[in-house]
Amino acid sequence: MELPTAKDLFDAGVHIGHQMRRWNPKFRPYLYAHRYGISIIDLEKTLIQLEKACHFLEQTVTSGRDVWLLGTKPQAQDIVRAIADETAMPYCLVRWLGGTVTNFHTINEGLEKYRKYLSMEQRGDIERMPNKEASSLRRKMRRMKNNFEGLLKIDRPPSVIFAVDASYEDIAIREAKKAGIPVVAIVDTNSDPSPVDYPIPANDDSVRSLQIVVRVIGDAIRRGLEGREQRQAGKLASMPAGEREAMDTEPQFTLSEDAQLVLASQGEQKEE
Repeated sequence: MELPTAKDLFDAGVHIGHQMRRWNPKFRPYLYAHRYGISIIDLEKTLIQLEKACHFLEQTVTSGRDVWLLGTKPQAQDIVRAIADETAMPYCLVRWLGGTVTNFHTINEGLEKYRKYLSMEQRGDIERMPNKEASSLRRKMRRMKNNFEGLLKIDRPPSVIFAVDASYEDIAIREAKKAGIPVVAIVDTNSDPSPVDYPIPANDDSVRSLQIVVRVIGDAIRRGLEGREQRQAGKLASMPAGEREAMDTEPQFTLSEDAQLVLASQGEQKEE
């Protein structure tokens, strides 16, 4: 999908901000006017910022890095989930765990535990447990699903975070800034856009507004994935034929000297 026009954004209500008494003065660069007690967003600025954000995300994904999609407010969850499913990007939809970025080691331990429980469930191990123990474990897994559902495939902190609402996700954004991770976020008139690297001024409460903005973000990620595939294909094509053939064969592992000595000693013992 190409960038929407200002009329498309207007029809989706992207320009409608919060009541004037709630507006944040730091939002002023993206403000069009105050009308009838409502702060109105400048849609021309929205288009400029949206284009910058899409360009950045496309380049990020093309380079091989992933984007964490963050949308824990109720009206954003289904919208973000749809984009995450289409692009296979990590996501967080129910609750952002404090320390997900700044204390990733601990979060990763929780992820490993959840993966272990899922594996047990697949093998039927939980079914064979005593009822009380199985019920307790299933309750624990339901809680862990809320925290880890969209992060099962990750093994490192995010390269970039896209947040649907800068105010609602302020804890995650503060963590990202502390860790030096770029943030792309939808920013409404009640938000401070200064902590966000790529703010997108837009109504962050209306479902129609979120749909049009998040869909454009999703398209940028998909273009990045296509660019990533082309880049990888180009690297493969430029490899010498021998190296390409080696990639298709079973990898050959070389034992360390210590391991060779251990095997040799075991062989001698067997002969004896």
